[in-house]
Amino acid sequence: MKINKITCHILQSKVEKPFTSARGWLYNTRSSCIVEVTTDDGLTGWGECYGPAAVNKTLIETQYAPRVIGRDPFDVEVVWEDLYNRIKDYGAQGFSITALSGIDIALWDLMGRATGKPIHKLIGGAYRKQVQAYATGLYFIDMDRLVEEAVEEALEYKAQGFRAIKMKIGLGDPKLDLRRVAAVREAIGPEIGLAVDANHCFSVPQAIRLGRMLEPLDLLWFEEPISPEDHDGYVEVTRALDMAVAGGENDFTRFGFRDVIAKKAMDIVQPDVCAAGGISEMRKIATLASAFGVECVPHAWGSAIGLAATVQFLAALPDQPPAFRPMPPMLEFEQTPNPLRDLLATLPIEQKHGVVAVPEGPGLGIEIDREVLARFKVA
Repeated sequence: MKINKITCHILQSKVEKPFTSARGWLYNTRSSCIVEVTTDDGLTGWGECYGPAAVNKTLIETQYAPRVIGRDPFDVEVVWEDLYNRIKDYGAQGFSITALSGIDIALWDLMGRATGKPIHKLIGGAYRKQVQAYATGLYFIDMDRLVEEAVEEALEYKAQGFRAIKMKIGLGDPKLDLRRVAAVREAIGPEIGLAVDANHCFSVPQAIRLGRMLEPLDLLWFEEPISPEDHDGYVEVTRALDMAVAGGENDFTRFGFRDVIAKKAMDIVQPDVCAAGGISEMRKIATLASAFGVECVPHAWGSAIGLAATVQFLAALPDQPPAFRPMPPMLEFEQTPNPLRDLLATLPIEQKHGVVAVPEGPGLGIEIDREVLARFKVA
């Protein structure tokens, strides 16, 4: 079996109701670069790249595809190393790795389809048949009702059965952030887990100050309090706070996570399978984290393909730490409207009472609806 074609699909869907985090408004569209890899015996594997779709498509078509055509998809690690060494002189992180991630996921999907096994069976087996999901939402929408809208949305997720929620902070006023988080905590009660995500908008002193204000609210973690490249700053914030500090969605490969994990700059690392290097590299990052006693709770944002890849990876991720009553890693289930997440698979991945079943079909465990693919394809 040899790879004979790589096709990149840029998919785009309209955002009906603009929303924002501390990083700025998402006004018009959501897009994704979907990678389709086919073989000479007719099999197809699917992957997804995190970040601006057109950049990923260009990188794959100009830098990667010519080196992958003719290869055996079962040589996935060999292919990964070849592509990484091709670009590491000028792109050992960022877009070059997000593009590589899409190819890697597609190769693991191909291997699963060729063997009739889901990816989690190929990477060690299932520690769990279902994963606990947490709802990511509570962005800023109505600037005149910031507290009220957050409470209303959080109560919706609680009613749906979610046992944990992650909300956005970073409004430029720590007292308003505190008031908003406190109102959500009071509304959902102590039995629902609550995390906050600042999208790296604070300085180190600001993060420590707000973190100490938030500590009495019993939060699961304080995500991306400061800029992702400031690893020493993360050490300061992590040491200063009595709640868990999380980050890493903007870090790449085992090399990018190596020092973060070794110095325990974060209590929880959050690599993204569509960004950090694909399934192959996620395994190495998780192993590093386990060796240093750091939790791994992957970031997830994108289409049905990225969501399926994350679920497959989580199924094969050990409890952290193992215990009589373990606390298994949770799935980030982003809740803003997204047709690429909800419609692209013929049978979408869904949560029921805050729980997502791990797909048992071959590869990613989902099938792509080509009519939906064509409907949202713009390039």
